[in-house]
Formats: sequence, structure tokens, C-alpha cells
Amino acid sequence: PSVRIAIARDPAFGFYYQDDLEALTRAGAELVPFDALHDRHLPDVDGLFIGGGFPEVHMRTLSENTTLKHDIRMAVEAGMPAYVECGGLLYLSQSLSWQGDKFDMVGVIPGDGVMHDRPIGRGYVQLQESGDGLWSTSREQDQDFPAHEFHYASLDGLSDDHRFAYRVKRGHGIDGAHDGLILHNLTACFAHQRDLDSNRWAENFVEFVAQCKSLTQPKAVEQTALMA
Repeated sequence: PSVRIAIARDPAFGFYYQDDLEALTRAGAELVPFDALHDRHLPDVDGLFIGGGFPEVHMRTLSENTTLKHDIRMAVEAGMPAYVECGGLLYLSQSLSWQGDKFDMVGVIPGDGVMHDRPIGRGYVQLQESGDGLWSTSREQDQDFPAHEFHYASLDGLSDDHRFAYRVKRGHGIDGAHDGLILHNLTACFAHQRDLDSNRWAENFVEFVAQCKSLTQPKAVEQTALMA
């Protein structure tokens, strides 16, 4: 596949494994960096990846960048494939609260990010496919795979009727039992995944982005032909 994936690279979002970025590239993705603090619009891309970081430190600036927030919300709600981890999850929530301040975030995820004084999730995580995930995988549904989490945040106000990509066998995830909240074509995790033999998430995500792109291309080609 040949796809363009926007990736937030700025002081608010910088927790990425270089090996995983290289795995995304090998799988056929062109990574298009953007600055969630200062860029006013999302680049012209097929997918979106926002990793962890310190959005709470920059939440005023993130909140005030309303045009980018609007672009991201519209893109995700229109079905753009997206994957966010930890800080990226908080950015896509309704709001983020820290040290007595509260700011509006992107507003895609129907919950509120709240920072606490002590870690909510910390350390080694074991996840298991729920069977509801958006990406294809070669794993058996009951096969565990490793990840890790380190977050002082919780996602509050989330209803009980959402789908999740993963069951948490060890760790906390979003609610102590699940991680990988699924909305539209978005998967949102507190866990940080590593691209390993036991979890080729980068290849799976790129393939999913390519599949979604292929579903939209015929319409564009058809419209071009009609105009000609």
C-alpha cells in the first residue's frame, strides 16, 4: 500500500518508537508531520496517528487552535482511519482538566480527560483481541500480546455501550478491563503498542488505511470521468 498518514510531532506529542515509525514506512506509509499547537489545518492525508506526550502542559494552546481541532473532528467523523495513544486519546476527548484548569479538546471521543496526582496505569500491559477491532490481525482472538502504559489520566463520563478492540488481561487501559476504544474508523488506546513479531500493528494499521482509501477512490475516479 501507498498511503499518507499525518503524525503529530511537536512539544505536546512526541512519544514514538523510532522502530515503529520505520515499520510504518516499510509497510508503505508516507508519514506527514504536523504541529498540533501551531498548524491551522490537517495535511492532505489518508490516515492519522497521534502518539503520547504532554498535552496537559500545552492544553491551552491546543484548545485555542480551533481550526485544526475542527479539521481533525470532521476527518474522524467522516471515517478517516485514525490511531491515537494516551496523550492523543486525551486530545481527541471532549475536554482535558489539570491543576484546576479545564479546556475543550477535539471532541470526538465522548468522554473527558482528567489528570490525577498518581498514575492510573503504569507498567507492563497484556492485551488480547476482542474480536471487534478494525484492523486485520494474524493473532488468535485469545492470544495475548505485550504493550505498556504510563498515564496519570482517566477518561471520565464514557458510557458503557462502546466497542473496544482489546481486552486488558494485565494493566488498566481505559476502564480496567478494555482498551482501544472504537469510534468510526478510530482506535484510541491508553496503552502504547510496539511493533514486534507478536504484534505487527504498524503493518495492520497501514493496510487498514489503504483499504479505507481504496473504498473512496472509485467514487473520485467516477466523478472525474463524468466531468470529462
